Amino acid sequence: MITKIDTKIPELESWGSIANLGSEVLEGDVQCMGHMVHGAPTDPVSCAFFGVTRGKFRMTYPFDEHATVVEGSVTLTDESTGIAQTYHVGDGWFVRKGTPILWEVTSDRFVKNYLAVA
Repeated sequence: MITKIDTKIPELESWGSIANLGSEVLEGDVQCMGHMVHGAPTDPVSCAFFGVTRGKFRMTYPFDEHATVVEGSVTLTDESTGIAQTYHVGDGWFVRKGTPILWEVTSDRFVKNYLAVA
């Protein structure tokens, strides 16, 4: 079965504060939202659209992830190396499970499409 991932962002449902997902909020009232394409966040393999509002937070990745930016911009800093990279629409990344990442969302809303493997 093939599922087309459209370039149009679907309606994202509110998931509340990013702190509810285990992140530490450093600046702002960072709210998150999402739309599952395959599986659930706790499944071994999942795919979704995930969005957050402007702010700064720290999280340790609970899975391996490949992501592509579909709206907004973000600067991600790998806190284990100190290397920072800014991502815009069309940019993508891969991050390994257990990596501590500092997120700085510089747009009003940031949305990515991701594939995660726990």
